[in-house]
Amino acid sequence: MHEPFAIRDCALVAIATGQRAQTLRELRDGLLRVPRESIYYHFWGRLLRPRFDDTEFHNDFAAWTRHCLHDETLAERLAVIDPADFTDLEELRHELVEVIENRLDETDVMQFARRDRQFHFRRCQTVVFDTGNRVCDPQALAQAIPAMSVGSVYYHVIDARWREPVRTDDFRTWLRQFGRKYGPLCDELAGVDPYFSNLAQLRAEIGRLVGAFIDRGAAR
Repeated sequence: MHEPFAIRDCALVAIATGQRAQTLRELRDGLLRVPRESIYYHFWGRLLRPRFDDTEFHNDFAAWTRHCLHDETLAERLAVIDPADFTDLEELRHELVEVIENRLDETDVMQFARRDRQFHFRRCQTVVFDTGNRVCDPQALAQAIPAMSVGSVYYHVIDARWREPVRTDDFRTWLRQFGRKYGPLCDELAGVDPYFSNLAQLRAEIGRLVGAFIDRGAAR
C-alpha cells in the first residue's frame, strides 16, 4: 500500500536580524555574523518573493552590490553563484565571503550605499499549509503538478532539499516507494537545477518531465 502524496503550500515570513551594511566591507562582516537562515533567505527566499523590478540577479547580495554600490564586476561574480552546488549553507557562506574579500583586495575605493539603500540582513521562517489535496499514483501526479501553486513548488522542491535527513525533493522521495520503475524519472528530476529559473518555470519543467515519462510508459 502506497502512501498518497500530500500537497502542501507555504509562505516565508521575513524576520529582521538587526544587521545592516552600507559598504562592501560591512557586507562581508555581516555575512560572517548572521545566522545560516539569513544566507538561505537572501538566496532561496528570493524565489518566493514577487520581483517586478529586477530579474537579472538571483540573489539579494548581487542585486545590492549592483544597484546600491554600483559595482558591476562584483555583482556579476555573485550572480553566478548557484547555491544548489553547495552541500550546506556554511559552504555557501564561505564562498560568498571569499568572493567579496577578493574584490576588496582588488580595489582601493570604498563605495558607500546611500543611507536609505543599506543592505538589511533578514532571515525567514517557513509557514506550511496543508491544501487537503492528495495524489494517489504517479499518473495523477502528472496531472496535479501544473495546478500546484508556486508556494507548493517551493515547499516540495526547494524547502525539501534542506530538510534532514533525506535532503531531496519530495517528488523523488515519494516516487521511490513505487520501485525501480520510476528510477529513470527520479534521475531526470535530479538533473533539474531549481535555482536559475522562477518557480513557474520550475513547475513547468517538472510537470513536463513527469508527464513525458508517464506518456512513454503508457505507449509501451
